[in-house]
Amino acid sequence: MGRIFISAGHGGMEQGGRDLGSIVGTTNEAQEMILLRDLVVPELRSRGFEVLSVPDDLSASQTIQWINARARPDDVALEIHADAFSNPDVRGATAFYIANNTERKNHAELLLLALVRRLPQLPNRGAKPDTATGIGRISFCRDTTLPSILMEVGFLSNPDDRNLLQNRRRDVALGIADGLAAWSRAVSTTGNGDSDYASINININNQTYGEKGILINSNAYIPIDLVDRLGVDLTNDPNVRRVQYKGVVYVKAIELRDYHISVSWDNPSRTVSLRSILPICPGQIDRIMGHGNTSEVQLMMFLKANNESALTQFPDLPKLYREEATIEGVNYDIAFSQMCVETNYLRFGGEIKASQNNFGGLGAVGGGTEGATFPSARLGVRAHVQQLKAYASLEPLVQESVSPRFRFVTRGIAPLVGQLSGRWSADVNYGDRIMAVLKRLYESAGLL
Repeated sequence: MGRIFISAGHGGMEQGGRDLGSIVGTTNEAQEMILLRDLVVPELRSRGFEVLSVPDDLSASQTIQWINARARPDDVALEIHADAFSNPDVRGATAFYIANNTERKNHAELLLLALVRRLPQLPNRGAKPDTATGIGRISFCRDTTLPSILMEVGFLSNPDDRNLLQNRRRDVALGIADGLAAWSRAVSTTGNGDSDYASINININNQTYGEKGILINSNAYIPIDLVDRLGVDLTNDPNVRRVQYKGVVYVKAIELRDYHISVSWDNPSRTVSLRSILPICPGQIDRIMGHGNTSEVQLMMFLKANNESALTQFPDLPKLYREEATIEGVNYDIAFSQMCVETNYLRFGGEIKASQNNFGGLGAVGGGTEGATFPSARLGVRAHVQQLKAYASLEPLVQESVSPRFRFVTRGIAPLVGQLSGRWSADVNYGDRIMAVLKRLYESAGLL
């Protein structure tokens, strides 16, 4: 039987100090997860499992290094979180797994089912790939060499979840322990030893590739020679794991997604499919000025997939973004993706209300605390598009300005999405969050 690693998710920070995670009133995420973890560990040990608890003074990267240095075949690793949202109505448990890994998705579902079996009143938000998160990547899922999952056991910002985590902590711990026990047994049954990796097929641009890949912990790995042929240079990317097996160097296929290579997996045929010939030019994907690539229906479907009631109040929003952005020469896919980030797919719940028709989080002149307000959805979209154009272009507006802060922007200072970080938002990952949504939009539309 393999061992179980468990991390409380917060500890030392990269630059020193202490990472408390989300804070709600006098409750901080780090302490809550430590208390929960400290109930899970002895419970599993009482059942005969060997459990390694990650030290709480390690940063996120140090946690991964600590686990990797001790990893053995058949081991598994779990990190637990309990974040906070600006919208207190958001609640429930989620388990994140590395994208394109069918087996890990099954493991994530196993963990969730065990937890909600102990706590039926806790909503199951489902198992989700790490590409569905804010920046489209979870280091714990990607960089840990073991089969690894990150679980959101609830949200401290929701009173019901917070009550469960604090007043029924023992039941939460038992649910997590049940899931980990089942997961560990499943992995040990299938075996993850590295003595002889299974081979897999590779398809590139709809053609069968002459060499085979390998499967490690249910993740597809491809030969480095193929990576070079795709024109991807990984020499300066230390996060991409390399494995030497029978004289050949392999890399994890899913990491090529960050280099605008489409990666998908077909489980029945055990084939990893790569596409480098895409409808969208990789060099143009993050340029704010340009044309969009999706249809109105594709935008509607994407929005509804992320929020079933999104189109109830704003049924014409995809159409408005296509029309208003096209007039000003702004890429409507980028503007639409930014709207999804700013409004949480039209759930709002933060300082800005749906009634303000403010889809870009635009501030009011004079520092108004509630942000700008617009009389209609069309004018709200127009203002958003115009503000993007202010940052990305020196060209004059085609339509009369309705963006209240257009004149304060240094024109053309941020032609790329990543350059909005620290400008449009103080979040240093703001551009990455928009790009993560944009890539998911293009994947859902079959363009990536």
